[in-house]
Amino acid sequence: MDGDNTRKAGTQTEKSVCCCHKKTTPRDEKELKQLKNRLSRMVGQLNGIGKMLDENRYCGDVLTQVAAVESALQAFGYLVLQEHMETCVVEEIQKGNTAVVDEAVELVKKLK
Repeated sequence: MDGDNTRKAGTQTEKSVCCCHKKTTPRDEKELKQLKNRLSRMVGQLNGIGKMLDENRYCGDVLTQVAAVESALQAFGYLVLQEHMETCVVEEIQKGNTAVVDEAVELVKKLK
């Protein structure tokens, strides 16, 4: 994306539709704390995998932890996506910008 928040799609120039680009997303303290706690747990799990490698732990045990981190990260992404859909997407649709739905669909595809 270039500086004026547009992107090229074939020969057509489209305006970026996400309300959150270059803006902040207000989150209440409880939600922010929950997201940061989840993120901290994932960092801990990743560090644990590093220690398992240092200890030459059994491959199956390492893979089990990798699967746990992947699952936690995907759940984290879905929480952020849900918040985006309930706030940014709804606000843009209420303003008449239904193109934001296309952006939301692309975000869902990225998370699968």
